[in-house]
Amino acid sequence: MLSYDESLKILKETKALLDGHFILSSGLHSNQYIQCAKLLSDPKKAQLICSSLCEKIKKTFNKIDVVLSPALGGIVVGYEVARQINVRNIFAERVDNKLILRRGFNLEPGSNVLIVEDVITTGKSAVECSKIVLEFKANLVGYACIIDRSKENISIRNKIVSQIKLHIDTFSKDKLPEDLKKIKPYKPGSRNL
Repeated sequence: MLSYDESLKILKETKALLDGHFILSSGLHSNQYIQCAKLLSDPKKAQLICSSLCEKIKKTFNKIDVVLSPALGGIVVGYEVARQINVRNIFAERVDNKLILRRGFNLEPGSNVLIVEDVITTGKSAVECSKIVLEFKANLVGYACIIDRSKENISIRNKIVSQIKLHIDTFSKDKLPEDLKKIKPYKPGSRNL
């Protein structure tokens, strides 16, 4: 299993974790930015991270039949986790601002479902996926992600297994630290494209 420092090193090597001045999709500013797509574009390093995550998943959850991920960010990591633990993999897509199963995907009633994402921050997509699990009368076993950025107040906090937990400070524009004010901001997100 990879240590915190080994995981952090891989995230920085792949440029999945960047330092600078970023404007997040929420409008808040930060001195770090996560882009897991950069990690997942390197199959060998993604396999290492996901292998370590799978070890944690196997130690935490007894029986998993299906991995369910929200599109788009969770698809690749969901596939890799499902491949490594040898279970079926499906994903939910956003249609009219709601996550649903399409493409003939379904969940068998009583099946054990693990929701897998690249990053969990607010838990919004993960909770939306859990509603799908309930609609199909399947069992939610928990949540897994590469990076857990969640705060203590989210409802799924104690059900998340992650490869690495990161606390990234965010600031409103009027409360920027002096060192961040000296760096030109960059808006890397794609939510509003």
